[in-house]
Amino acid sequence: MQELFEQGGLEQLAAFVAVGETGSFTGAAKKLERDASIISRRVSQLEERLGVRLVSRTTRRVALTEVGLQYHRRIQSILDELANASREASDVASSPQGLLRVSLPVTFGRQWVAPLLPDFLAKYPSIRIDARFTDRFVDVVAEGFDVAIRVGRLRDSSLTARRLATYRNLLVAAPSYLEIHGRPKSPEDLQKHACVGFSGYASWPDWPLSKGSKQQNVRPNCQLIADNSEAAVAAAIAGTGITFTADWLVGPAIREAQLVEVLKGWGGQGDGGVFAVLPPGRLVPTKTRIFVDEIAKSIKSGWKKSSAEMD
Repeated sequence: MQELFEQGGLEQLAAFVAVGETGSFTGAAKKLERDASIISRRVSQLEERLGVRLVSRTTRRVALTEVGLQYHRRIQSILDELANASREASDVASSPQGLLRVSLPVTFGRQWVAPLLPDFLAKYPSIRIDARFTDRFVDVVAEGFDVAIRVGRLRDSSLTARRLATYRNLLVAAPSYLEIHGRPKSPEDLQKHACVGFSGYASWPDWPLSKGSKQQNVRPNCQLIADNSEAAVAAAIAGTGITFTADWLVGPAIREAQLVEVLKGWGGQGDGGVFAVLPPGRLVPTKTRIFVDEIAKSIKSGWKKSSAEMD
């Protein structure tokens, strides 16, 4: 089989099959849109490689030898199979189908991606999804994922990444906590307050804050430190203290007045991002591209609505 793909093997086979179908080098040349001399040369190269005469040439006509007829039948079936395989590959490329393996961060995936999956699968019934919810930094290539959704900042520049959305970090507390302890008026005041820390931030144990051109790192005094962001937010809602978290996580609690923003204007240093991380390569399967497009559209729509309601 390897010899078919070496030294122009497929071109030689195509030329020979076309000669057998049309009965002439001229006819084969028209069919393949090549010069007749090229067709003749490729057939001669094929005969030389096989060590057998496939075509009987006269001044009036071209005919396949007995060996040529047998070889033509076998090769025709092989080329037909190659053509069918190419069509099937094109169909798969143009039609979303097959298994899609997705890695999702636990909290973000549960809140923002999981609710979208049923509608996505109803829209594309030929796609199956294997969704893995983990806060572990997965190796997309080695572990065979088609796409990984990551929140924060990217660490691996060798992969292909697409930014799906941008978010900001902010300081929030429960109204009940603020009624008892008052509001901080500056970042320095946070040292006097009970705080709830999320140890999953890359900057932990510091809270990197900014307001316009001003930047300040604060190391909060935390009565509670959690490695789960939802647990930290739940404690803040219960009045345990002030926490520093993402707007996509606390939007519902702010809309329902369970939390309020404190030190408004002070937020995280630089916006965070939600990224779709793909294995390296320029060709993205249709199933992956459509999934990323749908997730990006839904997240942006949801965040736009959430931001409007928070304001």
